[in-house]
Amino acid sequence: MSTTAVPTGIYEPDIYIDEPPHALFERLRREQPVFWQDMPHEPGYWAVLKHADVVHVAKHSEIFSANEAGVVLENLGPEQLEGMRNMLLAMDPPRHTGFRRPLAPSFKVRVIGQMEDRIRTICREIFARAAEMGDVEFVHDVTSSLPSQVIGELMGLPREDWAAIHRMAEMNTSSQDADINPEGDNYTSGDGSMQMVMYGMAWAARRRSEPPREDLSTLLLDGEFNGRQMTDLEFGSFFVQLVTAGNDTTKTMLAGGLLALLQHPEQMAELRADRSLIDGAVEEILRWANPLHYFRRTALVDTVLRGVPIAAGDKVAMYYTSANRDEEVFADPHRFDIRRSPNPHLSFGIATHFCLGVHLARLEGRVFFEELLAAFPTVELIGDPKRVRSNLNNALKVLPVRLSR
Repeated sequence: MSTTAVPTGIYEPDIYIDEPPHALFERLRREQPVFWQDMPHEPGYWAVLKHADVVHVAKHSEIFSANEAGVVLENLGPEQLEGMRNMLLAMDPPRHTGFRRPLAPSFKVRVIGQMEDRIRTICREIFARAAEMGDVEFVHDVTSSLPSQVIGELMGLPREDWAAIHRMAEMNTSSQDADINPEGDNYTSGDGSMQMVMYGMAWAARRRSEPPREDLSTLLLDGEFNGRQMTDLEFGSFFVQLVTAGNDTTKTMLAGGLLALLQHPEQMAELRADRSLIDGAVEEILRWANPLHYFRRTALVDTVLRGVPIAAGDKVAMYYTSANRDEEVFADPHRFDIRRSPNPHLSFGIATHFCLGVHLARLEGRVFFEELLAAFPTVELIGDPKRVRSNLNNALKVLPVRLSR
């Protein structure tokens, strides 16, 4: 285990409140890139901080399992763990393959591209409302609306439920923040997740009693996964991942992206002058302000990573926030650069668990910023941004902005 001194644990949510501890991660990448971190009240874990090592862990699910103990640092209770195991992000092959393959055609770039006009219309409606307000809290007044509506329409969910579903999604990724989850301070409480599972199960039961529609809910309920249809419980757990990823991580990307551009006004000006740079800007936003700090794996066998012995049963955390600024991969990694190319960030994961919704996220990001820049010649920060207290979710919870036409 490492003897490198760390002033406070990198598992500790408080060290992420002001900004991610990039200087600390940089030092650890140099001194102890596979770093042992103790945790109070339960076993510690190996923090994997280098880009190549994160890729290695992600590519070897036969060694590093998502299914064994889930994907968060905190050990879950049996009921929560079983629920998580019914999500794609916590399935190992071959079960993962059996669930992902029937869905993949619906998320291909050509299919998702057909949604561009609808996403653009939604963005214009959002910005028309925002223009009437002028001063907005950008996270919840603006960015929340786009992914809530897109995933709501994709799944065929009732419009009157979208706000509540978004709230549950936010609870899933930000339950360590007392402003969001007054009842608890870690992911083992599972309040948002369990509420969403119950909603998903009720939704499945309702939709099974209705004629099929052309939406993602019908695809999930009528499709065969590993040779059979999903149970309502499996649908409920699957629903949690799809809706949380579709809602909260997209909101996080959009809000974090605007803040990055406001902090780098010369690059905002470049985007205004040349909209063809927006695709690259979205990729740099994803690298610079990746929505999730890490995902966990559990070692199934004794192994060695970068000369460090890892025992079967050990927790292993892939730190995207560190890997995305690895000096061996990214030149001047702490510089925000919308022209960065190549940009092999790991914010969508890699290998088996590469994000199923990658094309939708990129499309939403591009269209959102195109329409934002078209709608508002001036965008100003008018207060202090506030970040979510979380060791998992790299997100803003408050972003006061003035939008001027």
